[in-house]
Amino acid sequence: MKVVGFSGYSGSGKTTLVEQLIQRLRAAGQRVSVVKHAHHDFDIDHAGKDSWRHREAGAFEVVIASSRRLAKIREYEVQGAPTVHQLIAELVECDWVLVEGFKTSDILKIEVWRAAAGKPAQYPNDPFVVAICTDSAAALPEPTGLPLLDLNDPDAIAHFLLGDTQRYEYDPILYNAPTAAAHTR
Repeated sequence: MKVVGFSGYSGSGKTTLVEQLIQRLRAAGQRVSVVKHAHHDFDIDHAGKDSWRHREAGAFEVVIASSRRLAKIREYEVQGAPTVHQLIAELVECDWVLVEGFKTSDILKIEVWRAAAGKPAQYPNDPFVVAICTDSAAALPEPTGLPLLDLNDPDAIAHFLLGDTQRYEYDPILYNAPTAAAHTR
């Protein structure tokens, strides 16, 4: 399994880029999963639905399944965010895991940066940034030897990833990551 992160501030274009890369990697015959960082009180369930009612009644986990999909909702008994490695451990084996967000994680990542967003760049201080994906390379705040990828050319970005798959090979033993379930007990 190969893992690569896409980091950057809100409004930089991470979600659109990840969506485009999913399509291109799938077209290349790859099975793709996504781990996405969300804000504190996000919800995928709706008031009144059976799964919401079970969760509201105090269930620790609710798994919903049909012949087409599965969803798992877990309520943390003690507030604390799982690490990216714990979330990767939750996934079924696939070819690629695209991680959106998790700016401070210790995985290889591509920084998505737009000058127009007015946010600082991470690459000068983050040794895990392996490339910069931008629509404004001339405006980068510091010179870099990192590869510069055109944010508006998702085909080239997919080619960049597929051109060096070994670099992104994920070794869970290296991170000694317990499962997310162990994190919540």
